Amino acid sequence: MKQHLGIGFAALALAAALTGCGGSPGTTTTTAPAPAATSASPATSSANPATAADLKTATSSAGSIVVDAKGMSVYFYTKDTKDSGTSACTGTCLTQWPPVTTRSDAPSGDGVTGKLGTITTPDGKKQVTLNGLPLYYFAKDKNPGDVTGQGVGGVWYLASPAGDMIKTMASASGY
Repeated sequence: MKQHLGIGFAALALAAALTGCGGSPGTTTTTAPAPAATSASPATSSANPATAADLKTATSSAGSIVVDAKGMSVYFYTKDTKDSGTSACTGTCLTQWPPVTTRSDAPSGDGVTGKLGTITTPDGKKQVTLNGLPLYYFAKDKNPGDVTGQGVGGVWYLASPAGDMIKTMASASGY
């Protein structure tokens, strides 16, 4: 009997964790797997952060942007506070906007001229920051070059190599 209760409790805890509560304004709360930081796309279920160069630059329909080692676009969230050491994207927000993570205390960026750093996520991972702001993936970006998160809800924007938010809208063609 005790064993069945333990399994039932674990199943309830898992269901509660997966469900989350609330969402961020302008975002949807559909479930998508979290990316493996910079070495895998948001469609990958692996949770191992990259160990090679974390970020690089690419040319997109929105101009020169920052991408991970596999070419997946990274985004800023306007509700984050620069140099606060925390992310404003929590709970179900992280389902749609998983953090860009690394194993390095000093992430690298080929062609990235803004200042790279990290903050610690609530689960103890190192989220990459650019000019003091956390970076995220968009779960609906499935392939390198996708920039479908650009301008979502008026609060999500691509990162420029200098570490600025790119507020011009991208065309639907990606790169």
